[in-house]
Amino acid sequence: MEFVNLQGIRLDGRRPKELRQLCAEIGVVSKADGSAAFEMGNTRVIAAVFGPRAVQNRSQKIANRALVRCEYSMAKFSTGDRVRRPKGDRRSMEISLVIRQTMEACIMTQLMPNSQIDICLQVLQADGGTRSACINAATLALADAGIPMCDIVVSCSAGYLNTTPLLDLNYIEDSGGGPDVTVGILAKMNKVTLLQMDNKLPFDTFEKVMQLAIDGCEAISKYIREVLLENTKQLEYRRGL
Repeated sequence: MEFVNLQGIRLDGRRPKELRQLCAEIGVVSKADGSAAFEMGNTRVIAAVFGPRAVQNRSQKIANRALVRCEYSMAKFSTGDRVRRPKGDRRSMEISLVIRQTMEACIMTQLMPNSQIDICLQVLQADGGTRSACINAATLALADAGIPMCDIVVSCSAGYLNTTPLLDLNYIEDSGGGPDVTVGILAKMNKVTLLQMDNKLPFDTFEKVMQLAIDGCEAISKYIREVLLENTKQLEYRRGL
């Protein structure tokens, strides 16, 4: 399959280094302490944060920091293949672990000892990049919950198809069999907190693909900061500040 035509246009009309359209909304789950919806093209996810609160299982209590738990799941209607994944399937558990470790890099857990923070993530519609979308949604939800963070975490993917580096792969591109890299970074500190790669790449090509993913992260970081700033302005307006 030809993923980029002679005019340099991808199947969905984007240029190779172009992100899909981003859309975010904060405060979408009223019963959560913080929540957010995040869209990257046709991929739509929702994140809800509960805590900090008392640790439910006393054996898991940590004296010098907060316990962070993460649960990732996909709605049964999120894909068109109607494959039913049981709750707690291996892939979901692996992604939950990866996202938890990524988010722990930014949460100032030492300020909340003997407490628990739960991050619940659900994919409503999957079209590639669900891991990155969930990390971006979780960042907004944590900020909405007032969880202290040393920085914001943002994530994006990039791939290499038909000898062309491509930013922010959709499902068709992700299923193309080429190598892809998912990156998560602490935006201000410019530190990598997540790096996953499927398939092998020559080192020089890997550097190009990874840099493309980092460029995508920087663009997403700018967008997330704009969303947070606008949300702060709305809160101040409601409070008459």
